[in-house]
This record gives sequence, structure tokens and C-alpha cells, in this order.
Amino acid sequence: MTDTAARPDDVSRTELNPLFARDGEATDFPIDRLPDGESLPDTAYQVVHDESMLDGNARLNLATFVGTWMDASAEKLYKESADKNMIDKDEYPQTAEIESRCWKMIANLWNVPDADDAIGTSTIGSSEACMLGGLALKRRWQHARRAKGLPTDKPNLVLSSAVQVCWEKFCNYWDVEPRYVPISREHKVLDGHDLADYVDENTIGVVAIMGVTYTGMYEPVAEIAKALDAIQASTGLDVKIHVDGASGGMIAPFLQPDLEWDFRVERVVSISTSAHKYGLVYPGLGWVVWRSVSDLPEDLVFDVTYLGGHMPTFALNFSRPGAQVLLQYYLFLRLGWDGYRRVQQASQDVAVYLATEIGKMDAFELWNDGTDIPVFAWQQADGHTDTWNLYHLSERLRLKGWLVPAYPMPDGLADLVVQRIVVRNGLSHSLADALLRDIREAVDHLDRLETPMPVEGQTTAFTH
Repeated sequence: MTDTAARPDDVSRTELNPLFARDGEATDFPIDRLPDGESLPDTAYQVVHDESMLDGNARLNLATFVGTWMDASAEKLYKESADKNMIDKDEYPQTAEIESRCWKMIANLWNVPDADDAIGTSTIGSSEACMLGGLALKRRWQHARRAKGLPTDKPNLVLSSAVQVCWEKFCNYWDVEPRYVPISREHKVLDGHDLADYVDENTIGVVAIMGVTYTGMYEPVAEIAKALDAIQASTGLDVKIHVDGASGGMIAPFLQPDLEWDFRVERVVSISTSAHKYGLVYPGLGWVVWRSVSDLPEDLVFDVTYLGGHMPTFALNFSRPGAQVLLQYYLFLRLGWDGYRRVQQASQDVAVYLATEIGKMDAFELWNDGTDIPVFAWQQADGHTDTWNLYHLSERLRLKGWLVPAYPMPDGLADLVVQRIVVRNGLSHSLADALLRDIREAVDHLDRLETPMPVEGQTTAFTH
């Protein structure tokens, strides 16, 4: 046999090379332009896979509210439906039907008076859901003003200073004046206090948050509604509420079923939630539901014909994944009400346990205890030390892989720095114990420092 006959062809030699000796593995791909040529699938995969390993460990990320785990059946369903486009209801009519089933289930979960008269939709996440709720408030206000021959050029929206950034975006993008009610040590959330100072004839609505991003605390929707009732009695202004239930919308129905925050409160005209938070679905999916069809102005809904058939749509995005909608339906069928209650209760049990143990440490003072959504925050105890602060603790915990953010509170308490833990499905008691050991070790290390550490003033790993 000749040497030529024994020599494998180029493709075979490439396939037989050890993985990291292949062309493309031993050299860098360009990062700001397309490569000149092709590469093997395994090579491209390995490069991307290796870079993604530089990301953090999602299980140890206690900053984010976003879910990071689903079971094997959900993973299989996800792969089977990854190509579905939610907007194309003519091609994927059953996915569209399942979307309707899901928002109706959620509407009933939120005690809507008549699910047949309600209307809802899926969204990319709770940020889009909030913006759709805000747009409906603005358009309803505009219609009412125009019907009376009044100007519509100065709309405002009343919110807590602790709202999530999506509401700042809404006001910025759609020319609405944000009126922030500052929180304080006496009023840790928007609770109706001094609300009359912020509401006037140009107010399109009030936002109430079920699970404030900074601390996880509920804003008392019923109390806010009572304050608005008093305002209407004295001024005639009928101001409605949108409930931002990004997290609490999928916690309160299961853990605090007697709490009146939803459509049982008559002033609530719309509610939004994030399915990829405590809805337990992978990102990105949100939901928004209106009390009745009349609460969503018809002129915000578009009729699309160029995908085949007539399809009404109300969304900021057009094409978007349909797979997450199927995942939500899977979870509704898989868990049911009792399953959701058990999962959410397990997360809250861990949150309360962590809060209790951290509250026992001399270095800290709890801001809240995790009994609303499974989220809590703490501040450094007055007089404990002048050599380190919570930013230093956050960085110390990062060395062990934990992401526990430290950040300043919003206007009204901007001089106060807190740390926050978000407990999600998957943070077990065992992991919680490991976290507590690392916190105690970090505090012991920092307390032994004899000279002050450099002043830190930058937010670390603050994730909404």
C-alpha cells in the first residue's frame, strides 16, 4: 500500500484531530466582523460554549428575579416548539388558542368579575406588559378628555419612587410626566399617604406594585384605592389603578389568597405579571389582563391580514416566541393551583429562614422579612463598623460565586444602602445554609480589618 493510499483525506484528518487542535480552535475568530470562511459545527459550538462558561452560575445568582430552571419535560417541549412565532396565529392556531386559555386562567386567578368579558395577551415580559397597561390608561384618559373638549397635552402617571425602570421608560417614551411619591422610613412603599398632592385632572392612573424591586414588599392596593375614593369624593376625579404584579401576581394568589389586591378592588382596571419570574417559565414571557373589553380602547388593537386571515394584535413587538406560551400552559397543567402553592411556599420558607438568620447578625438590620414575595433586604446596623460597607460584603461574597447585590435606595432614601436576596425555585435549604456560612465568614473577615477599605459607591449586580 502506498503512502498516498494510506493517507486520509483532508476532511477525515480534520475530524480525527483532537478537538482543541482543529483549525479554528487554536486561533481566534474575529469578534467584530463575520469570519471569512466556514467552520465545522462542532468547532463553532465549542467556541460559543466555552465563552458562555464565563457567565455566572445561575443557581447562585440571588440578584435576579428571572427563573433559571425547568424540568426535563419542559425542556423537551421547549426544543419541539422553538420555531413557533406567536404573532402568526394563522399558521399556529393552536398555540394562539393556548395563549387565550392561559390569560383566562390568569384572569380567573386574579378574580376578574367576568372572564368572558375580560381581555388579555401574552408579552415578551412584564416590561412590555406594563407598557401596554400604561398605554391603555393614557388612551382612555385622552378619549375622556377629548369627549369633554379638554386638552390632552399634559398627562401624568403617579408612581412610587421605588418603581422598576420599565415605568421610567414608559413615561419617557410616551411623553407622560412621572410623579414619583418618595418612600421613607415611615412609608416604605406607596400606601396612599399624601396621594392627593400628586393626583389632578391630568392623571391617567396610579401604579401599584405587588413586590417592589428594591425590597420585595407589597404596596397595599386596597389602601391606595381608598385614598383615590376619597379624592374622587372631594374632586370628582375618577383615577384608575394598574397593578404591576411582575412578581407578586404569581405569588399572592397562592400564598396570600385573602389579600385584596387584584380585580376584587374595583379601581383596578389592569394587571400585569412576569411569567419568567414566579410564573416559573424560562425568559421571556409576560401577561397583561384588563378587567373588561371596554378597559382596552379599540383603537390600540390592530387587525393584521398579511399573515393569512384576520388577526387582532396589541403588542409592542411583532414576531416573538410562542414556545414560552406553551411552557406556561404545561406548567399550569403540570402543577395546578396546589402545585404552584407548594413551589411558592417552599421559596418563601427559604426566604423567611434566611431573613431570620441574617436579622440575628449584629452587623445587619432587616428592612423586611420575605413574607410578601420571597425577597427581602437589609441594611448595615448603625454603628457596627466604619471600616467596610455592604458593597464590600457583596464583592466578598462574589469570590464564592454568590451574586448578592448592594445598592442605594431610591429618592427619599438615596443615602441608605441595602442588600437584597431573591429566593427562586431551586434555592434549597442546603444552599441557603451554605450562603449563611459564607456571609458569616465574610463578615468575620471584614470585621477583623483594622483600616477602612476604599469607599465603594457603585451598585453591584443590581438586577430587576
